[in-house]
Amino acid sequence: MATILEKGNISIHTENIFPIIKKWLYSDHEIFLRELISNGVDAIQKLSLLARSGQYSGDVSEPEIRIAIDKDAKTLSITDTGLGMTAEEVKKYINQVAFSSAEEFISKYKDSGDASIIGHFGLGFYSSFMVSSQVEIDTLSYQEGAEAVHWSCDGTTEFELSPADRASVGTTVTLHLLEDEQEYLEPTRIRQLVKTYCDFLPVPIKLDDEVINKHEAPWKQSLNSLSDEDYLEFYRYLYPFQEEPLLWVHLNTDYPFNVNGILYFPKLKPDIDVTKSNIKLFCNQVFVSDNCEEVIPRFLMPLRGVIDSPDIPLNVSRSFLQNDRTVRRIADYIAKKVGDRLKELYREDYPAYVQSWQDLGTFVKFGSMNDDKFKKQVEDILIFRTTHVAESTTDAPKVQVETAEGDVWEDNASDAKATLPYTTLKDYLDRNKEKHENRVFYATDESAQATYIELFKSQGLEVLFMDSFIDTHFVSFLEREYSDVNFSRVDADLDDTLIDKEKDSEIVDPSNNKTRAEQIKEIFEAALNKPKVTIRTEALKSDGESAPPAMVLVSESTRRLQEMSAFLQQQNAEFPEEHTLLVNTAHPLVENLLSLSKGSILKPDGTSSGDDMSTLLCQHIYDLALMAQKGFDAEGMKAFVERSNRVLTRLTKS
Repeated sequence: MATILEKGNISIHTENIFPIIKKWLYSDHEIFLRELISNGVDAIQKLSLLARSGQYSGDVSEPEIRIAIDKDAKTLSITDTGLGMTAEEVKKYINQVAFSSAEEFISKYKDSGDASIIGHFGLGFYSSFMVSSQVEIDTLSYQEGAEAVHWSCDGTTEFELSPADRASVGTTVTLHLLEDEQEYLEPTRIRQLVKTYCDFLPVPIKLDDEVINKHEAPWKQSLNSLSDEDYLEFYRYLYPFQEEPLLWVHLNTDYPFNVNGILYFPKLKPDIDVTKSNIKLFCNQVFVSDNCEEVIPRFLMPLRGVIDSPDIPLNVSRSFLQNDRTVRRIADYIAKKVGDRLKELYREDYPAYVQSWQDLGTFVKFGSMNDDKFKKQVEDILIFRTTHVAESTTDAPKVQVETAEGDVWEDNASDAKATLPYTTLKDYLDRNKEKHENRVFYATDESAQATYIELFKSQGLEVLFMDSFIDTHFVSFLEREYSDVNFSRVDADLDDTLIDKEKDSEIVDPSNNKTRAEQIKEIFEAALNKPKVTIRTEALKSDGESAPPAMVLVSESTRRLQEMSAFLQQQNAEFPEEHTLLVNTAHPLVENLLSLSKGSILKPDGTSSGDDMSTLLCQHIYDLALMAQKGFDAEGMKAFVERSNRVLTRLTKS
């Protein structure tokens, strides 16, 4: 029988702390492997440091962690080539440190439901008892003359310490697995856990003599040592079968806190939850959690990648973050680095910035609305698609081509900003200062508002497209930021530039003492019979029939009030009953409508023979104008089709 150096009890007043450990750590019981491997890597790194400082002369050239499975004995062992422990160190680090303040812990926290304090007491090693009936340690210290020791504990407060016959420096932890934890005897399960938690630890981890981790963390390397393909390859490894990212940000700082990482801007797809964190949190290259919500500013939640920081306070299972001042400062740092990267791309590769804007814009706009510091960083690089086309060319910028004379891309890069159909708000305001100072015309739906957009374009008025899901709120934000600027959607009102004031001199018809515009207005009011619809008559500038016969306008304030009300009630915004029908008196159809009304023969009852046709045409013109604003419901579409058929039938009879 082996000589027992010592036999005793772990010095705590509570009879058995292990059920409490198991209770608090139960939900994350698989993390025992992460904790044991992390401890082994830490021991290896400490031995390497001692070797570099001349305090250890042994060979440290091939560090490794070895995992061994014995299905017959139902044991799992983790061996490291680290600095090992003496008997005194085992007693100190295993028996005492892990249980320091144990009594305080139990009395203060066991009934509080607060699991965030366990990590304060160094219980990482003892997570192994969640899956084991007995845990053994065999270790040999690097110190000259040290003797190997064996430690054993069966999950109670009792332990045994005895000599061992280990010949190599390092430590082996052997777990005798519980009956219901036999899954950890399966190599596939171990491989999966190592890939999840320990893939990037800087030491080879072997199972059956095969290295099963990458043991290189790209985020720990310098920016200059990584190529674009390296970044892309890392992204593909983290997120297989996904589209390539738009761009990435490399984090690297050691003051006033230590943070490394690589963050990627993904293409935004409908299946991406923009409210959920997609970033993997590491602590010294050990995977901690997919939950980075406290570390990442809200507007950067859709980012993907890795953040590694030993300065982020974690709870015992390292699964949840402790929100404190350091976390907030790290979040500010990340937001600043993202802003810097976006500005760099804007300056150095504007075409790429524009190409990515459909996805990037969501991040930038949301960030501007939620973070004042970030807003100041990016306010000059906020861009909007525009109807403005630079006079120099309408061609898209050429691709980069290497020639004997040099890089022709350089000749085009300086002009790219001018030729691409995007603009900053400042450039828009400067460019249109003479036409409409401090007024911005914008569209939210290029297809539905095509009629309005074309009318503006035909008269040389520039329109910005604010058509992403966030722009409804972003327009209001811009108005607060630019209090002297008025934002008007193209279907809210028409600029005076679009109205031909001289087209119709308003000659009074002597037969009824009414102007032409007044007569048209009366015809539409009678035909529509909608008291809440205001009829407005104007002659629109146009070439031939390019301008529509009528347009529906909803004031900016009315529409926004309707949208806000719908948002608060969590309903779809209804089209407001109170709106304006602007009838284009210069359109041939409207002119013909007036002639039809005048030329009809009066019936004995005082009505005109053309009244029915006039009414149908007015309603049809209104329907067409309304279609540009909203889709019809089932009843509305049925009525529109029936009315269209009647109009066509009457026209063919004529």
